[in-house]
Amino acid sequence: MRIGSPIPHKKARIEIIPLIDIMFFLLASFMMVSLSMMKLQSIKVDLPTATQARKDIKPDILSLSVDRLGDVYIDKERKTLTDVFNTITNRLQSNTNLPVYISGDKDATHGAVIAVLDMVRRAGVQKVAFAVSPPPEKK
Repeated sequence: MRIGSPIPHKKARIEIIPLIDIMFFLLASFMMVSLSMMKLQSIKVDLPTATQARKDIKPDILSLSVDRLGDVYIDKERKTLTDVFNTITNRLQSNTNLPVYISGDKDATHGAVIAVLDMVRRAGVQKVAFAVSPPPEKK
């Protein structure tokens, strides 16, 4: 025979709704903190000059420069667009993952830089980037 207790027996229960609210709060907090930790930089469209800049040139990188007259240079040697195209295709045969950096004078026309970019993409290069310098430090 079982004798019952005069105190009513309650089953233990875990409330889920407050736990869900706390988890959403933590998720939102971590998202806001992670977004504030990312350093967002924007670059100016005004392309810089490269007269005194010191470049760290690696042998597997092809660096193209466009001056204000629209002339194209490979490693300080003036080339025609067909010579540049031939150089790119020859280097691309030896290294199919060839990165190309295009730097332009700030006074270069948009059309001249886009013509070089179009020629590089037509040659089949997948990694193309524009070389820019960071803005001067504000005092």
